[in-house]
Amino acid sequence: MQNEIRKIPGVDKLLNNSEIKLLAETYGLELITFCIRQVLQSIRNEVLAGGKVKFTVEIISDVKMQVLAIAERSLQPMINCTGIVLHTNLGRAPFNNEIIAEIANTLKGYSNLEFDLTTGKRGQRNDHITGILKYVTHAEDAVVVNNNAAALMLTLKTLCAGSEAIISRGELVEVGGSFRIPDIMAASGAKMIEVGATNRTRLSDYEKAITENTKVILKVHKSNYYIGGFTEEVENEELAVLAKKHNLIVIYDMGSGLLRKPKGLSLAQEPDVRSAIESEVDLVTFSGDKLLGGPQAGIIAGKKEFVQQIAKDPMMRALRVGKLTLTALGFVIKSYLKDDDLKKNIPLFMMLDRDKTELTSLAEKFCQLLAGEVETKIIASQAQIGGGTLPNLKIDSFGVQLICDDKKFAKQMFDKLLAQEKPILAILREGNIVFDMLTIFEEDMNYITTKISEIYRSENEDY
Repeated sequence: MQNEIRKIPGVDKLLNNSEIKLLAETYGLELITFCIRQVLQSIRNEVLAGGKVKFTVEIISDVKMQVLAIAERSLQPMINCTGIVLHTNLGRAPFNNEIIAEIANTLKGYSNLEFDLTTGKRGQRNDHITGILKYVTHAEDAVVVNNNAAALMLTLKTLCAGSEAIISRGELVEVGGSFRIPDIMAASGAKMIEVGATNRTRLSDYEKAITENTKVILKVHKSNYYIGGFTEEVENEELAVLAKKHNLIVIYDMGSGLLRKPKGLSLAQEPDVRSAIESEVDLVTFSGDKLLGGPQAGIIAGKKEFVQQIAKDPMMRALRVGKLTLTALGFVIKSYLKDDDLKKNIPLFMMLDRDKTELTSLAEKFCQLLAGEVETKIIASQAQIGGGTLPNLKIDSFGVQLICDDKKFAKQMFDKLLAQEKPILAILREGNIVFDMLTIFEEDMNYITTKISEIYRSENEDY
């Protein structure tokens, strides 16, 4: 063991290596030295456990990997060929160039984030978004925080901490990332009172549960799963009447965030914020990066007296959003003023507006770009909105499948597409690789098909 320990090169020796010197010129001596020590300590631990010292070339390779893991950008753009429009793992709602330009214009210098240009004094950042939110949703007031879980937690903390909040057992959902409604309620300090059954909850169940310590009736939209068959739930309007009778607050956690229903899209079964506000619930909480089509944010909209209480809570400062989020959110909400702008400016709605003719044309173009290189066929596909919304809605789409006798080829192609400078995520299904047209931007097609051709040629050369 001691002989192996002596073989471990010193830090100085590695710093004199020509490849390490080049790394130091790019990333700085301090980081390189740190990574060398980390790698050498790992080697010592391996030797003490009975292992052998690596060759110097392997050690240098490990140092490079450590440096790149720290210094190089990990978050990077990807191409989504899965047919899942709001892919949670891929950042949900994508932005178009106009939104990016709007953000860049705001970020490149100073801005009036908290400066009132009419009075010349300090302003409120929320004022930049409140007016248009109120207009589009018909809410009396609104406030923005960093995500919808925070919006619900802050709302309950402000209005129900130490008191009871009634909720149907059928609405105790997991909202993603292992966060569950009961956990959020517990964090807020509200005491959860469950009523009804998983599949059926009646108005009488809520009314029987009301006590002198009840403050809130909480309704949660089951946005990420669907219960069919023998079911029953209480509508917002009925809960609003019950709450008014007992002087309670109704909070509707809508989650998915569609502000209003645009014409001509497959969203008739999805609740929207405007309709929820008009149902007389007191507050609606929802996400910014799902069906709203914008950046990650949580929005609380509804009765002014409650929104203002929430805005004054000390936790509001910890959960508030910055100028990047407010700029993107403002641009997206402005697009709700006209359906044409919504479909033109917001990629989410542009994709949902694609019809059979457009999808077929995209699939044919994809195949043409691969003609003579890779054998393909156009197949019917079932796309999804995703992002925890409309789980039972399947969108008719078309995909392009690569034809190959060797089923291992599909997995190799899938892996190699993910290893590209701009990674490409396709569908790997039953030994086949498929590219769904619904979520592919036409400007990305040349890049995708070029990479497929390059991988296909290299794989064939290996045989």
